[in-house]
Amino acid sequence: MKKLTSIWMMALLLISVWAVPLESYASTGDQGINEKLGLPIVVYGEALSEAQKSEVADLLKVDQHEQVDEFSVNGRDLNAYIGGNPNSNMYSSVKILHKDSGEGLSIEIVTPDNITQVTKEMYTNALLTAGVENAEVLVASSVKVSGHSALTGIYKAYDAKGVKLDESRMKVASDELDIATDIAEEQGIDKDKVSELLTEIKKAIAEQDPATKEEVEQIVQEQLQTLNIELSEEDRQRLTDLFDQMRNLNINFDQVKNQLDDLTGSIQDIINEDGFWNNLRNAVQSFFQSLKSFISSLFN
Repeated sequence: MKKLTSIWMMALLLISVWAVPLESYASTGDQGINEKLGLPIVVYGEALSEAQKSEVADLLKVDQHEQVDEFSVNGRDLNAYIGGNPNSNMYSSVKILHKDSGEGLSIEIVTPDNITQVTKEMYTNALLTAGVENAEVLVASSVKVSGHSALTGIYKAYDAKGVKLDESRMKVASDELDIATDIAEEQGIDKDKVSELLTEIKKAIAEQDPATKEEVEQIVQEQLQTLNIELSEEDRQRLTDLFDQMRNLNINFDQVKNQLDDLTGSIQDIINEDGFWNNLRNAVQSFFQSLKSFISSLFN
């Protein structure tokens, strides 16, 4: 009887632990007007209904700021900034908080269930490529979207505030995001693993400073082998072409290397955390299977 009681107590303990919600929130604080850094910027997808816009404003905690600069983004903007379909409906919305120099770039997807293809690490990689830095960016959507169009809102926000990002870098950043999501979807590779691959290739470029496309190709191949990722010849070529374009742009990889190091650590934390919870889930399932078998044996 004591043995049975102990088992039930252990079961209740595991259930209570499993039931604790694991949530992360973007905390931007209750801010007034920052005269040094300027007003927060909010860009809404133009296709949002008034009800959806209100929902997104709540998600982005717009009302915690005394004032914000507001803009909207549409398919014509998508076409202008990253060459997308001008007839596209835009739902992804963003809030941008400028930070002091040296504070780096941070991304938070407030509605991860509604951004189906792009991870915050993918956004971070692409925005660093585009030249966006020293900002906190929150992304939200009230409907399920791939997440690609959020880049357009960020680009428009900077443009509207008079900060000109390099058009070539913006285009390559958009290509980077497309390739990352394509590889994850088509090859069935974990999105965090794809982000880690892109980050490590950039870090290797910063360290080795390749002078030719062949050297870039060698770096890509080395990182694929290091991370044990198998890609088709076509996707390997797409990565080589992408990073060869980056090599020819005015990107100071050394300048962003610290942020890339931080991003690598963040990705590894996610991968390790996923592994931990998968193992715990398997252990719990095994426990309850054993418990079921034990209880059945008591009545046989």
